[in-house]
Amino acid sequence: MFDSLQAFLSSFLYDWLAILITLVLQAVAVILPIMLVVAWLTYAERKVIGYMQVRMGPNRVGPIGLLQPIADALKLMTKEVIFPAQSNRYLFILAPILAIAPAVAVWAVIPFSEGVVVTDLNAGILYVLAVSSILVYGTVVAGWASNSKYAFLGALRGSAQKISYEIAMGFALVTVLMIAGSMNLTEIVNGQQGGVWNWYLLPLLPMFFVYFISGLAETNRTPFDVIEGEAEIVAGFHVDYSGMTFGVFMLAEYAMMILISFMTSIMFLGGWLSPFEGIPVLESLFAWVPQLAWLSIKVAFLLFVFLWLRATFPRYRYDQLMRLGWKVLIPLTIVWVFVVGAMKYFSFGPWFN
Repeated sequence: MFDSLQAFLSSFLYDWLAILITLVLQAVAVILPIMLVVAWLTYAERKVIGYMQVRMGPNRVGPIGLLQPIADALKLMTKEVIFPAQSNRYLFILAPILAIAPAVAVWAVIPFSEGVVVTDLNAGILYVLAVSSILVYGTVVAGWASNSKYAFLGALRGSAQKISYEIAMGFALVTVLMIAGSMNLTEIVNGQQGGVWNWYLLPLLPMFFVYFISGLAETNRTPFDVIEGEAEIVAGFHVDYSGMTFGVFMLAEYAMMILISFMTSIMFLGGWLSPFEGIPVLESLFAWVPQLAWLSIKVAFLLFVFLWLRATFPRYRYDQLMRLGWKVLIPLTIVWVFVVGAMKYFSFGPWFN
């Protein structure tokens, strides 16, 4: 679609201008829906947790509280941004940018259905891992720029947590690459064609849980939100942030939740493929459902699990959190790399034929 638009614009504009306009429109077409989903995900979180705790949740702004995210955004945009007296102002402003920029840039390679992707990179997974790893710099810089020991210690804990669980996430993705034989996200989805039994969820079930748990830790979600829940009073590394600078950190967190859900769906749950492929009656019965709808259903379920876990589990202590990452998840992923290698060598199941 965008290629034909660029060709049309090139017919009466300079080539460089047509390319620039096309790139801007591509960015808007991806970023705007994601930001809207982020906004109403905060509403969904408060509603879901409210019902789980026998509360109403937001119910005053708009019908059943649906306009609450708009009220929250207006509040954040109108609040004063306070700069600590002894802080490094340039780094203080740069930190939220370092947090949100990778969370937005990574969507350039995420496919939403067959052929619907901004850039179909052959090394799509490598790009996702490289760009998302920049998020840790936002945490470190925010803690350092505040010139506060409290924020700095929170930043050190946060960066150690993110780096630890990125290792487990990386090894979990290695097992996906071993089965798919490609780092292209579209090819990984197409490699799972044939119905539920062909999805990578079955041979990589432990890696599915490792990846999702690591995603919880990577996004500082319960039960791994030790950074933001220190002493249950104030946040850790962004304790000195207010107004929209704090709001940007929130946007980055929820954007990463959506990204983890998309990546989990693409890697293990067949992406946009129908779960009824290969089932005679059901396949034809649900053939009308768009590919994007199947992907959205899977992502919505995983996001619900994010919210469900927050309402269910208590918070880990920091030593328990690090022990889980280094002594449980990472050894498990290393073992499963060898297990997948053995399954591939012996052509086990439909995934390695």
